[in-house]
Amino acid sequence: MSAVLRSQQQGLQAAVCEGSAAEHLLQEPNVGLTVYREAFRARLLAALRDNFTVLQRALGDESFDALGLAYIQARPSRQPSIRWFGESLADFMADEFAAELTHPCMVDFARMDWALRAAFDSADAALLSFAQLAALAPEEWPALVFELHPSVRLLAMNWAIEPAWSALRAHDPDSAEPAPELREPAALDHHLLVWREGLETYWRSLEPLEAQLLQALAAGQDFEAICQQAALTVGTDLAAAAVVQALQGWLARGLLSRLQSRAS
Repeated sequence: MSAVLRSQQQGLQAAVCEGSAAEHLLQEPNVGLTVYREAFRARLLAALRDNFTVLQRALGDESFDALGLAYIQARPSRQPSIRWFGESLADFMADEFAAELTHPCMVDFARMDWALRAAFDSADAALLSFAQLAALAPEEWPALVFELHPSVRLLAMNWAIEPAWSALRAHDPDSAEPAPELREPAALDHHLLVWREGLETYWRSLEPLEAQLLQALAAGQDFEAICQQAALTVGTDLAAAAVVQALQGWLARGLLSRLQSRAS
């Protein structure tokens, strides 16, 4: 590819995606660029609707499209794949667009939608088994470091949106059934766990202790350090049992993929 052609392609891309001038690229730039720009914005908006289905239902079509167009203008697409356009939508809503939101809980709707889609598209990995842990000697346990499956997401939430999210997700807007009547979510600082099993994504709200243990595990802390974290909540005598119980649940749901030793 010649340097001239490469420059022309880059210039046209910038004109379409970022709104820069392109008089030297098109014979009728006012007409041609409008068509390209409108088509590009429409495709990006369609991608946002696909990635944030429940958020769209919560906001309504008009409000969601206003949000999407503002996001497209403020944060142009930088990814080669349209799949990842929308990665910072929740941050945009919490920052530049906060004053325009009907309710601040909408940021959590965006976080939850994106986490579930990201979990579905995440890489696969072999799962850690009960047999692998059963084969370990007791003296090996303190130095064990567990790795989460690539699909696992741990979200810090500020509102109890889960009942409303579930109701909106289950409702088909094209059906004759009326939209569900939703109560205003209560303010609640908590954590949400998102993961994938096979081709299905799942989520559940976490109690504070389990969220604390998962955060420690995600940070690369070993079994001994995680037990010390648990001891702050349940006491030293119950800490190891609490962590083992949590590990059993994580293994059963396929949340753990690798096992290493701090000593290795």
